[in-house]
Amino acid sequence: MPCGWLCWLCWGRNLLSVTFDQVTIYSDGACLGNPGPGGYGTVLLFGEHRRELSAGYRLTTNNRMELLGAIVGLEALSRPCEVALHSDSTYVVNAMNKGWLSGWQRRGWKTASKQPVKNQDLWRRLLAALGEHRVSWHWVKGHAGDPENERCDQLAVAAAHGEDLLEDEGFVGAGS
Repeated sequence: MPCGWLCWLCWGRNLLSVTFDQVTIYSDGACLGNPGPGGYGTVLLFGEHRRELSAGYRLTTNNRMELLGAIVGLEALSRPCEVALHSDSTYVVNAMNKGWLSGWQRRGWKTASKQPVKNQDLWRRLLAALGEHRVSWHWVKGHAGDPENERCDQLAVAAAHGEDLLEDEGFVGAGS
């Protein structure tokens, strides 16, 4: 019985194997104004297989869309994977690589300056999406010719310009 996106890719493999599938995720966010309409674009790569995801929101921020792109990519995985996640967002990559997220958690979701952490709903969702995955976080310079990052940007911008934009339920105003 298929268990999700990766299952059809590995039909016939030993699903109890302790090896992790190698997945590469690229993600990007875009916002037309900040705040304004926004979208995310995500590309998942597994061997020769590719999956693209995107959605647009009526009112949001760029940082929220950057986070959501990474989250949605991780949530698309149906079992633990070894993930190389690439983003042009220093906000997202530094929060993971420099320990900001763990510091915020230790301080009860407060920054080093004792202010409430912005986008807590999405940071908590990211923590849940990490699950049992082994994720390495990689910063890629935006708009610098990386084909997958450029594709994510195209998806994110198109989603932000789309019709029937979704509501970003966690967006609380200009402070997000």
